Amino acid sequence: MKKINNIKWMALAIVALLFSSCEKFEDLQKNPNISSSEQIVPPSRLLNRMLYDIFVGGGYTNSAPGNYYEGPWNAVGRWNQFIVSNDTYYGGNNYYDWSVSATMYDVLTNAQEMEKWANPKMDATLNTNPYVALAKFLKAYSFIWLTQRVGDIPMTEAGKGLLILKPKYDSQETVYIKCLDMLDEANRTIDSVINIVKPAPKIEGDIYLGNDLKKWQKTINSYTLRVLVSLSKRADDTPSLKVKERFAAILGDAVKYPVFTSNSDHVAFKFNSLYNKHPKVGIAGNYNSRHNISKTWIDLAVKYKDPRLFVIATPAPAEIKAGKMGNDHTAYNGSDNNLPIADLSKNSADGKYSFSNYNRYYKQDVVVNTPEPYIIIGYPELCFNIAEGINRGWAAGDASAWYVKGITASNDFYGVKESTILTIADKDGKTITSDTVKFNDFLASAEVTYKGDNTDGLQQILEQKYISFFQNSGWEAYYQWRRTAVPAFLEGGSGVNASKKIPRRFQYPAAEKTENAENYNAAIQIQFGDDDLYKDLWLVK
Repeated sequence: MKKINNIKWMALAIVALLFSSCEKFEDLQKNPNISSSEQIVPPSRLLNRMLYDIFVGGGYTNSAPGNYYEGPWNAVGRWNQFIVSNDTYYGGNNYYDWSVSATMYDVLTNAQEMEKWANPKMDATLNTNPYVALAKFLKAYSFIWLTQRVGDIPMTEAGKGLLILKPKYDSQETVYIKCLDMLDEANRTIDSVINIVKPAPKIEGDIYLGNDLKKWQKTINSYTLRVLVSLSKRADDTPSLKVKERFAAILGDAVKYPVFTSNSDHVAFKFNSLYNKHPKVGIAGNYNSRHNISKTWIDLAVKYKDPRLFVIATPAPAEIKAGKMGNDHTAYNGSDNNLPIADLSKNSADGKYSFSNYNRYYKQDVVVNTPEPYIIIGYPELCFNIAEGINRGWAAGDASAWYVKGITASNDFYGVKESTILTIADKDGKTITSDTVKFNDFLASAEVTYKGDNTDGLQQILEQKYISFFQNSGWEAYYQWRRTAVPAFLEGGSGVNASKKIPRRFQYPAAEKTENAENYNAAIQIQFGDDDLYKDLWLVK
């Protein structure tokens, strides 16, 4: 009996322990490696992820439908008409065959989370927190990234999760007004962080600017100028945007609105030999024969007798065979985006086209050196944007000086200065000749000399900006062409696509058609009538 009683008490103790354990299960230590809605996510980790996402492009990290890698030497480089593939298998096709757009929704939601965890109590220090300032910038960046592609988008009700499953669309005008206001708030917030809070708060997780808040303030304002210039078609007929006023305000107060002052300021993704290799470094050399430099880019570089041509491209083999020197600009011929792959392949094999510089982009010691970093928001572009705004009469200033600064900064980015000796090689890296750069003569040439604050001067600014965009700045070259028709992109041939036309926009993300159908259909009817790739956005009508 005593033994039975002991067993009974042991059983009761075990049951009690089990109930006690169940009651305290929620109090057990959470896995520190898994975040939840109740756990703080370090803002630095969110910042790190978002900054990488703006390099690779919306939806790319998550493999969302309609995503495209926005780094160099890929599809976006072909659509910007920097390069042309002559081999479908190895180089891809050249068709403008996009349809639905991805989104930057992951950047938006992460920016919201960063803002939340940077200041969980949402107290008075909200406007003196550096992560809050960067969250405002990144939210504006994500909205503008999408509206540039598709038009009206959900903004006011976007990013609410389960609270609003079917967000209404804001007009593109409203999106830009709110984003410009948000960028201004970001500038004011980061200015307060730098100049008022003592000791000054710091950030971590920055892969671009070394956690330098002053450089991030310059980035915010330099990016704002990019956005304002992109609104040039609406500067006169949409006073609510205050395009000219905002532009003049930034140029008129360098203390309140600092911008980039050199190439050392710009936001650029630096490749390395371990985890983020340059797309071309280390690839077999014969891949260089799979791509040619586009006629659109080459023709402009030849027109200006631009020394960057010798850095980026190789002379066409047939021209060298015919007796031309490698430092003769007319020895460089671009490939025609209009032609079908079969014709491009034959012409390339016959030596009619220029290739990329093998020694710069392929034959590299990946441990010691890699090609140039990929510019996301750059100083040369800033110079040209300022020159364009002054040329259009938006602010007082010397457009010619900014135009020359842009050309000089872009050449400097490629290591081109007065008396620089450039080695010119063939597509396999074999030296042909060399050229000593006469940069001052180049700037003083009749073709390069600024023609004034008129249509001809604007043409020069836009053409030089396009040359400087080579393999960087995302979709900016395409957006400039869509807005200004400069340079004249090649279209009208079967190599472009079946319609022989370059699309003017993306279609809305596929999920919108099924999960937010009512608002999607209303937005389509208001803007276009149907989700047509060849209809213009309000932005560029």
